[in-house]
Amino acid sequence: MSENIFYTKAAKYWGNVPATIDGVLGGYAHISDIDIKGSKAFLNDILALKNAPGTKLALDCGAGIGRIAQNLLIPLFDKVDLAEQEERFLSAAKTRIGATNIRLGSLYNEGLQNFTPQKKYDVIWCQWVLGHLDDFDLIAFLKRCKKALNTNGAIIVKENITSSEEIEYDDEDSSVARPYKLMQLIFNEAQLDVIKEDVQDGFPNDIYKVYSFALVPNELEKRALVLTL
Repeated sequence: MSENIFYTKAAKYWGNVPATIDGVLGGYAHISDIDIKGSKAFLNDILALKNAPGTKLALDCGAGIGRIAQNLLIPLFDKVDLAEQEERFLSAAKTRIGATNIRLGSLYNEGLQNFTPQKKYDVIWCQWVLGHLDDFDLIAFLKRCKKALNTNGAIIVKENITSSEEIEYDDEDSSVARPYKLMQLIFNEAQLDVIKEDVQDGFPNDIYKVYSFALVPNELEKRALVLTL
């Protein structure tokens, strides 16, 4: 499948999905609270590290209707920006969070394959969206996010992971689920180190295992950054 068809099919699918929690979670609205609880525990562990990220500005990538921004990030960060390609979802997120909420930051209506963060973020959160990027675009996107990290900043990836060693393609929403080893290769190619990982518990057995990864620039990259300063 060509890159153009891959992204066009995904945009068409999400363009017909209701702007509700059940819609964005594919009929699994009942796992939302469990998901947020697991994410809070994971993120709190990262924020408790010795060289922890700050809590001034976060970015929610593939933000959908603002489920994660509202329930996870806004309670912890001074400002939260949202990036989402489906305009209806961004409008719903603005309504859900509150247009006058002082913690709601900038809204970016763009697909992640084309999106370049323009600010320095303490945490960049990417959940259930990176399967919509092909491998090359995912590596490039992670590299762009890496450049947009504040001092001690981290990228958090929370995604489906296959139980096999193969990439599994979903023709309905035009996405892929990747095996664990491929995710590690992609992180390595983007010169990112995994400083913490976890598997979400409490999810139904009929869905993929969901892993959380906390990523930071690796030591080689950090040295290169120092030399350019």
